Amino acid sequence: MSQDFYQLSILPFAAIIIKICRAYTNSQEDFEDYYQEVCLQIWRTRDNFHRQCNWSTWVYRVSLNVCLTLLKKKKRHGKTYFTSEVLPDVLITENRAFNDELLNQLYAAIRRLSEVDRAVILLYLEEKSYQEIAEILDTNANNIGVRVTRIKERLKKLLDENSH
Repeated sequence: MSQDFYQLSILPFAAIIIKICRAYTNSQEDFEDYYQEVCLQIWRTRDNFHRQCNWSTWVYRVSLNVCLTLLKKKKRHGKTYFTSEVLPDVLITENRAFNDELLNQLYAAIRRLSEVDRAVILLYLEEKSYQEIAEILDTNANNIGVRVTRIKERLKKLLDENSH
């Protein structure tokens, strides 16, 4: 991967790649592996991008697909992850963004959601429209609004449980 490609095509979207990878990992080591694999896959699949959508949409799709694929591989190998009891978010400390306790609690709650719900709420938190979320996830925009409402209710319950 060239330095130019990374700086022009990946680095401007690093924040969302980080958020997506963080929502699907519980350790710094896994996070770094996922991030590296996402960047590699964006580079490998760049020729498949035919401007039918925005580059940012392409980055979201590749990021989510890579994370979901890696998650499925881990599950097949009998490894259990993604409950708040497995590894506390406090272990993820190398990046300054991971030192905020409230943010850690939110990510711990997000990781307790289904894989698809995690993707929906991450995109919602990035202020994507329901139409954009539907496009990225290749689904119907009408269902996204209902799903977001249900996810927010579930997150509120999970966060309330942790505060007591």
